Amino acid sequence: MEENNNSTENRGMSVYERIVDQAESRGAGLKELIEELKQVDTTGQFLASTARYLSAVDREYFEPWLTPLIEAAIERDRERRYIGSLLEAIWGADYEQRVEELRASDNNFRRIYRRMHPELEAM
Repeated sequence: MEENNNSTENRGMSVYERIVDQAESRGAGLKELIEELKQVDTTGQFLASTARYLSAVDREYFEPWLTPLIEAAIERDRERRYIGSLLEAIWGADYEQRVEELRASDNNFRRIYRRMHPELEAM
């Protein structure tokens, strides 16, 4: 089982590195690479990392690719190990002051926030 996890992690890292290379050159093929990443990343680790990276490099340019990455990260990260980092990276350091606005306007924010703070949903 350990070998299988390492193989999956290596494949995820390999696709992530290819995405970084494509992003730096603004090359074609990001859609296909992201689809491949969605297939190999079973934990959401590389999906979340890719969303953070692309957002930091040029949020406006990479906006079309962020939603599919975030959605897949939410689906895969059942243990909430990686998606919490998306809150600040994607929605800004001030997201906590804008929680109600973001919950009302952004489905992915709402999904992540609810998963990260289930105790607030019960209130």
